[in-house]
Amino acid sequence: MNRFSQKITDSYDSISQQVELSQVSGCKQLLRDRYKILQVLGRGGFGITFLAKNALLPGNPLCVIKQLSPKVTSSQSWQKASTRFEKEAQTLALLGSHSQIPMLLDYFQVNKEFYLVQEYIPGLTLAREVRRTGPKSEASVKQFLQELLPVLQYLHQNGVIHRDIKPQNLLRREHDKRVVLIDFGAVKEQLIDSCENSANLSANTNFVGTMGFAPPEQFSLRPVYASDIYAVGVTCIYMLTGKSPLEFDRDPITGEISWQKEVNISDDFAQVLEKMLKFSLRDRFKTADEVIKALGKENFLPNLANCLTNQKLKKKNLIHHEIPDWEITDCQIKHPQITQQENSDVYVPPVVRTATAIRKWRARLK
Repeated sequence: MNRFSQKITDSYDSISQQVELSQVSGCKQLLRDRYKILQVLGRGGFGITFLAKNALLPGNPLCVIKQLSPKVTSSQSWQKASTRFEKEAQTLALLGSHSQIPMLLDYFQVNKEFYLVQEYIPGLTLAREVRRTGPKSEASVKQFLQELLPVLQYLHQNGVIHRDIKPQNLLRREHDKRVVLIDFGAVKEQLIDSCENSANLSANTNFVGTMGFAPPEQFSLRPVYASDIYAVGVTCIYMLTGKSPLEFDRDPITGEISWQKEVNISDDFAQVLEKMLKFSLRDRFKTADEVIKALGKENFLPNLANCLTNQKLKKKNLIHHEIPDWEITDCQIKHPQITQQENSDVYVPPVVRTATAIRKWRARLK
């Protein structure tokens, strides 16, 4: 295998298979007169993803082509699917302005099949990364959330539910190590809905997503923004353990993944993940904003705990005479019998200054 082929294999979880253009588009020339198919990157029930190069542009830059094949049998259903495809392609073009979402370069139809052309992003999927280097630390997973949750905010603010977030659809970009979100399930779902026989399809056939990463409401074909949050939570568990969600036991009462004993993380972070992974929409985080705020509070919990428990504070940075140790309880000073000399070089905490002022005021009243 030459260096080019090896790099492609390393960059994606790809199938080592060269594909003739005639197998892709039914013609002997370049696809859309410009794209040369190089390799299959993946297959699914709804289409195939290819690596290609643009033969018309200088340097023949690489791109990724997604072939979508909706099952339509009449001109009316084809027209409906075509309209949906145009709409979803325009949405992808808008989303591609975000630096962590692949840019849409082109879209077209050939032989009643739809094609999306997106920029090629060199890098490893998180699935391959974990297989290579092993499970991640709590700090690494928190960093991952800090990078991905703003992307989720951006999607949801634009009315888009990804529907298929998982380690295989998250790339660690090679040049800056940033996480990039790929392969939107929303486009597939819209095209399925436009097919004339979609009403007769079973839930398993009509379902868009991945077993284990999709929450219950998505199997009921009612995905919401919180569905993406659940999938991100499962991805975090995969990163912490290296185990697929289907490998875990389930709680016999709730049906939720029993993952807590498999990880070594702080209680505060575990509480955040537990809320991301709730089956009940009522108990789960509703938005990415809520998760971001919870993670922010979690970072400050140790400091807040100091203010909510009794602890001795040392006689430090204070000028005093025969003063006993004093306590803080629920942020209030007990027994603040402190005499303090004026000294501009000594730092006095605001709570101490306030307590001293109150004490003097009470003394004047007496």
